[in-house]
Amino acid sequence: EVQLVESGGGSVQAGGSLRLSCASSGLIGDIYFMAWFRQAPGKEREGVAAVTFGSAGTWYADSVKGRFTVSQDNRDRTLGLQMNDLKPEETGMYYCAASRSGPRPWTKASLYNYWGQGTQVTVSS
Repeated sequence: EVQLVESGGGSVQAGGSLRLSCASSGLIGDIYFMAWFRQAPGKEREGVAAVTFGSAGTWYADSVKGRFTVSQDNRDRTLGLQMNDLKPEETGMYYCAASRSGPRPWTKASLYNYWGQGTQVTVSS
């Protein structure tokens, strides 16, 4: 079993920045792929960014390219997300997810084995 714990959420004004972190524990050797998802009230969970551990592979939603940067620590399976130039429509709960394989497409939430409880991000205009 793997446990994921997110941190770093908060409230910022539009154009501001936040950095999220996701710490893993348990059978972290099972983790091959990790991603950040977000969910706004009344909307579906959407993939934001993802990494394959042990490689340079990263993936981003088109809406965040150039503004968000995903990072990884391969040793302890931690995941980071630097978010710059945040927009009000990006308000929501941000979740860390992990998979034992490589989800295809990576944006499909149902393909992930483990989820954190989420951290709230609020962007005001």
